[in-house]
Amino acid sequence: MKYKYWWMCLQGLSNRTKRNLLERYKSAHAIYDLSEKCLRQDGLLDARQADIFLRERKKADLDTAYQTFLQTGASFVTLEDTEYPYYLKEVFDAPYGMYVKGQIPQTKKIVAIVGARRCSAYGKKMAQELAYLLGKQGYVVISGMARGIDAYAHEGCLQAGQKTMAVFGCGVDVCYPTENRSLYGRIMENGCLLSEYAMGSQPIAKQFPPRNRLISGIAKYVVVVEAKEKSGSLITTDFALEQGKDIYVIPGRITDAMSAGCNRLIAQGAGIITSLSGFIEEIEESHFSDLTCGNAFEANEIILEKDELLVYSCFDFYPKSIETVLAESGLELLYLLSVIMRLCDKKMLQECFKNQYVRLR
Repeated sequence: MKYKYWWMCLQGLSNRTKRNLLERYKSAHAIYDLSEKCLRQDGLLDARQADIFLRERKKADLDTAYQTFLQTGASFVTLEDTEYPYYLKEVFDAPYGMYVKGQIPQTKKIVAIVGARRCSAYGKKMAQELAYLLGKQGYVVISGMARGIDAYAHEGCLQAGQKTMAVFGCGVDVCYPTENRSLYGRIMENGCLLSEYAMGSQPIAKQFPPRNRLISGIAKYVVVVEAKEKSGSLITTDFALEQGKDIYVIPGRITDAMSAGCNRLIAQGAGIITSLSGFIEEIEESHFSDLTCGNAFEANEIILEKDELLVYSCFDFYPKSIETVLAESGLELLYLLSVIMRLCDKKMLQECFKNQYVRLR
């Protein structure tokens, strides 16, 4: 565990770089034991990154750092662990590890509910009722424990006797906002608090947009309840779109500023929730279909190699350029082109414009 903790805490390497190393060497322990020669020759780190790695490893006191962490009463989860959120593993820049207070629910039935902090009575009612109904149907609700819609969503799920998850833009040992201290404790007892930020990290503005990508990344569906034209909740939906998640919106009056962001999402093609029970029936049908149909790749007997899966995950159902995927994948250009050609042969990708490709499934 101390090697996992060290790799999670290591600064100076991107999430993608850490994941590439993990995929090649299989464990944080194996990465820690790499020789300098191997580290500099395998091509996954440039000279600056290799210097950072070697410097941090040299000064690390693994046992002391890990024992100090254990005294906080928190835990952590990594990509090496089965408890790591299922859908988050599919996100391109998913963190290697996250700090945890409580226990991560082991389910794929997770719905994110986000919205305005200064919500109306209508928004409060919709968030709480929807979360309650989802909880009764066995769904876990995930949000950010902010005041307003987030808090009411957590409350509704807890009232249903279901677990809920909160993702922080600060350390999991920092209750923010402080007014939600009671909610903080109940979520920890009936679900979990998650953060990619170190223990004791204070809430600062720049940490909340990255937090939002985790909320959408962990969830199967994202629901927006009240959002102004420039609401922070729309950052979550932007990430959700990039991640290929289904987005649903509770509509509002066209004259209501609190619904301007929601109505814009509807105009852009988001699903409209006109009935809370109807929405739950719809996602239940989808969940049942996932269980009965199984993995599409397996059903069609399509087997993808590791690098094919990596490249495929970088593409989407809208055109993406080779240049973009080159930067995201970290592969060499010629090798990337060969992988793309293999995916095209397997009918997984198709060139739609010159040097731009889309997923076919």
